[in-house]
Formats: sequence, structure tokens, C-alpha cells
Amino acid sequence: MKTAKQIFEKIPEAKILSGGDVAVNMLVADSRRVIPGALFFALDGMRCCGADFVPDALSRGAVGVVARQQLDLPPEVAQIVVPDVRKALALAARAFFDDPAASLRLVGVTGTNGKTSVSSIVRFLMMSRKDAPWGLIGTVRYELGARSVPSYRTTPESLDLISFFSEMRDSGCEGAVMEVSSHAIDQDRIYGIPFNVVAFTNLTQDHMDYHHDMESYFAVKSRLFDGTQGFVPDVAVINSDDAHGVRLLEKLAPATQAVSFGTEDESKVSAATYLAKEISLGAAGSEFLLACPSGNFRVKTALPGHYNVSNVLCALAIVGSLGGDVGRAVADLKNFCGVPGRMERVPDNPFPFDVFVDYAHTDDALSNALSMLKKIAKGRLLVVFGCGGNRDRGKRPKMVRAVQQLADFAWATSDNPRKEPIEQIFDDMKAGISAPEKIAFEPNRRRAISLAIDDAKSGDIVLIAGKGHETYQEFADTTLPFDDKNVARELLELRSCRA
Repeated sequence: MKTAKQIFEKIPEAKILSGGDVAVNMLVADSRRVIPGALFFALDGMRCCGADFVPDALSRGAVGVVARQQLDLPPEVAQIVVPDVRKALALAARAFFDDPAASLRLVGVTGTNGKTSVSSIVRFLMMSRKDAPWGLIGTVRYELGARSVPSYRTTPESLDLISFFSEMRDSGCEGAVMEVSSHAIDQDRIYGIPFNVVAFTNLTQDHMDYHHDMESYFAVKSRLFDGTQGFVPDVAVINSDDAHGVRLLEKLAPATQAVSFGTEDESKVSAATYLAKEISLGAAGSEFLLACPSGNFRVKTALPGHYNVSNVLCALAIVGSLGGDVGRAVADLKNFCGVPGRMERVPDNPFPFDVFVDYAHTDDALSNALSMLKKIAKGRLLVVFGCGGNRDRGKRPKMVRAVQQLADFAWATSDNPRKEPIEQIFDDMKAGISAPEKIAFEPNRRRAISLAIDDAKSGDIVLIAGKGHETYQEFADTTLPFDDKNVARELLELRSCRA
């Protein structure tokens, strides 16, 4: 337990107006979670003012309030005024938990696609020959050392992050790798976290409902690398095959070492620090020759597709940047089986066709996934996909165009419609249609998957895209259980019973 003064003594912008000696047993940013003895941070939301929730926090026993303006509070309540409550929360959490991040080697991975795969590979490789565990924070789950919990947000709020780091430190973790979303950067959830290595995978259109245009999206991503988030990373691992990655290499903080990764092909000569040459792709995985500062290594991975070559390159570059043995990591990579919901084959399929589940929910991710499957399909490529409601409407026709270019037939369906009518989502998607005879619209996701599985013949591949590891579907007023992989298994069993 610390006093308010102890929590804020190293935050010069904070002004303690009263109650500096008040003992604090908990930091809270949601008034509904306040317990007696808590210090409440009045965060402003997208549609609300944090100060509006102060009375509720006090009624529940808050002993102090952190806000961006002076409030009319009882004299016994600690009152701290700060110019930016979110940044203050991030820094105060570090002080309250005795700065657990300083005890860990931290890696932050950002980009539109590939964050989950890269993060999972890095954790696997860093743990493969060591007794000390590594933490993981990302889209699928949070690995905290002593326990594993399902993820509720790709990058949690700063207070939760620091709390998780505290658990990792107390569990003996050597380090942690985490996915860093653009929302998290923009909302200062990672402010002041001392990342040793940060990495950039790629940038394609997504989240335009939030960022409005690609330049704004890129500007936010850049803040993880340029030293404006309260820390300067030691190393930045950048995809030099991506045009935004090339730009990012010029925006790094002066003290940050640049490490690039990329592939060599006939159209360009790459000077990447970690370079993939002689790339061979197949249904069983990928193989390439890695040229890097540690030497040349023949890399074999069970992860298929050119995009996974990029993910593996990024992960190996991160391991090398952490001082790891790249040659040993290459050898251990053979034992990495993949990430749930990332090009995951549905098991127990009695039919002579394959069914895959993948998280692809942008046009670029769909193009990558379908291009890879197209090369290994002996028959047709069938796709079930949808577009999320209350999200970036501009990418919907682009996703349809990507599917129409590569799939033999597709069923467009619901993803997470949320509060948006499925008819509106479908209308936006239909703007991308170029071959109407190759696509059908079915609002019921289970029925769409059933239609694809019933239509599949020997040698075909069915891809169920968009939700991947997710086990739910969000509607206007409710969230229902829905797991693409389990639904596909059930429907395969039903078809088998009818045969």
C-alpha cells in the first residue's frame, strides 16, 4: 500500500491539491470497480466525461480522484490534477506496482496483420531452451507466468498491463512479448513502457472508422518507434518489404538501432538485415535460406504461405535483437505448430477435402490467405467470410474484390454485425462484386458454413475467414457463443451421418 504522494512523486506534471498522505490500496479507471481505499482516475471516453463518474466512485469508497481539472470534493479526499489522465494512469501504475516492467525484457509488435503469429513465435523461441517463462499479451490470450487467461482486448488498458507485468515478474518471467494495437498507442495505454525491442509487420487498410485515413493510421503506428510515447526502444525491427516500413525506418528515434527484415525476389534487391532467399512454399509449410548477421541458415517451418515467411523473419530478427542464438532458434522453429485460428486446419474431417479457419479480416489478409491456399488446392477454393458491423466500411468492397479474384465461390455472411443492420453491411460489400455468379449472400453464419461444407468435393479447400480464434458472435444487444472450428466440425459430422 502506498500514499498518493508516493505514487505521484516522480510525475512532475501532477499537482496534489489535497490528501497526499491518504493510503491507496488500489488504482481504478472504472467507477463500477471501485472498492474502499481505491484511487479513481477520471478517464474521458469517446462519448463521456470522466468527471461525471466521480460521485459514483466516491459513493463506493474511493479515497482519491485523479482528474484534469480541480473538482469540488470533500476535504478528506485526495485530489490530484494532471494535464493528461491517461498518461498519468500509465505512470502511476508503474509506481504503484514498483515498476515491474523494469524487471522484464519487453517486446512490442505492431502492424495490421501478423502480430499474433509473430508474438507467439517469439515467445515459443525464447522459452524453448530456457527454464524461465515468457509472458504474452495479445489477441488470443494472456500468458502471465503462473496462469493463462483468455484475451478480452489485444492491448489492455495501461493499468491492467502493469498489473499483468507484476504477475509475470512475481512468477519469474524473464520477459514478455505483446501485441500493440493502434488504438492502444493512440490512447496512451503503452505510454512509458520501456520496450527493449519494437517491431513493425505491415500496414494495410483497417480501422478507418477510427483513424479516418491511412496517413493518420501510419502516424499513430509510428509513435511506437519515434520516442514520443515516453520511452525510446533499444531496437526497432522493421519490414522493409512494406512501403510504410521503409518510411518508418527514417522516423526512428536517434538512439534506436534499426534492424530490417525482408525477402529477396526477382523484382528487387533487398538490403534487409534478415533476408529470406530461395523461398519454397508448399502445403506442408515453407522453407528458405536466411542470411543475417549471425550467418546463413536453412529455415523450415510448418507455417504455410509467403506471409508466414515474413512473420518468421520478423520473429527471428526479434530473437536476434534480444541477443538470442539465431541458429538455435531456427532449429527450434521446426517444433512450432502454429497459432489457434491462424490458418488452422479443422481436425477429424472424414472427407477428401480440407477445411481451414483463419482470422483474415482485411483485404490484404484475405489475399495472402487465398493466394497460399490456391497454390495447394487440387480442386476448387471455397470461402465463407463477412465484414464486421460498426467498423471500417471502406474495406468491405475491397474484401469482396480480393475474394472474387481468388476464390472459385464464396458465401458472404455475418461476422460480428454488432449494432449495424446486416443489410447495410451487405450493401457495402456488394460494391466490390465483379463476378456475381461466384458469390452468394447468407446472413446466417452457421448456414453459410453448412452450404460451403455441403458443396465441397474431393480436392477442394474450404476457408472460413474472419473470426479465427474467436468463440463468440456480437449482435446489437447480445453476444452469443460461436466458434467457427467447432461449428465446422459439427457440420462435417452431420454430413457424414447423412452420407
